[in-house]
Amino acid sequence: MRDDPSPLNPIPPVVLVLFLVIVGVEAAFSLGARGLIGGADAVGWRMAAIEEYGFHGAILRWMIETGQFPTEHLHRLVTYAFVHGSFTHALFAGVLLLALGKFLGEVFRHWAVLVIFITATVTGALIYATLAGDRPWLIGAFPGVYGMIGGFTYVMWLRLGQMGANQARAFSLIGVLMALQLVFALLFGGSPTWLADVGGFVAGFAVSIPVSPGGLARLRARLRRD
Repeated sequence: MRDDPSPLNPIPPVVLVLFLVIVGVEAAFSLGARGLIGGADAVGWRMAAIEEYGFHGAILRWMIETGQFPTEHLHRLVTYAFVHGSFTHALFAGVLLLALGKFLGEVFRHWAVLVIFITATVTGALIYATLAGDRPWLIGAFPGVYGMIGGFTYVMWLRLGQMGANQARAFSLIGVLMALQLVFALLFGGSPTWLADVGGFVAGFAVSIPVSPGGLARLRARLRRD
C-alpha cells in the first residue's frame, strides 16, 4: 500500500479537480435556471449540455455502424459524468466522490485514483449502451463513483484476506447499494442507469488490481499459487 508521510492524508488533487468541475457545472445550471446569470438562454443550459455532452447508446451504435468516431462524440464517454439532472443528483455524486477519493488516496497513487474513475466512467457508458438500448441519456458521475466503490471493495478484500477473515464481506457495501436501488426502482419506477453503475463497479474493482501498489506482482504470485 502507498506510504504517505502526511498525517492528514488530504484528498488527492485530482479528486478535488473532479469535484470542482462537477460543482462548477452544476452551479452554472442552477444559477442560470434562476435567471441569475446568462440571461434568458441560461434556462436551457442543462438540457443543451445533456445533448452536447451526455451519452446515448444510439450515438455509439451510429459510430460503430458507420466506422466513424469523431471527437465530438467520443468525448461523451467521459464528459457525461460532469452533467447532472439536478442539484441533488450532483450533490450526492460530489459528496461520495470526495469521501471515496480520500480513502483511495490513502492507498493508491493519486494518478491511479483518476485511472479508476475514468476507466469506470467509460466502461459504465459502454455497458449501458450495450444492454440498455435506446434508453434515456446517461448523465452523472455515479458510474465513476461506483468504480471508486470497486476500488474500495478491492482494498477491503485484500485487508480481510490478510486478516484471514471472510473476504466476501468486502462486497457488503455494493450489496447494500444495489439493494437500495432495487427498492427505489420498485417504489418509484426503474431506470436502466443502474447497468452503468454495475459496469463501473466491476471496472473499478478490476483496474484496481494492476494500479494498486505492488498489484501486478501480487496477482502473479497468487496465480502461481493457484
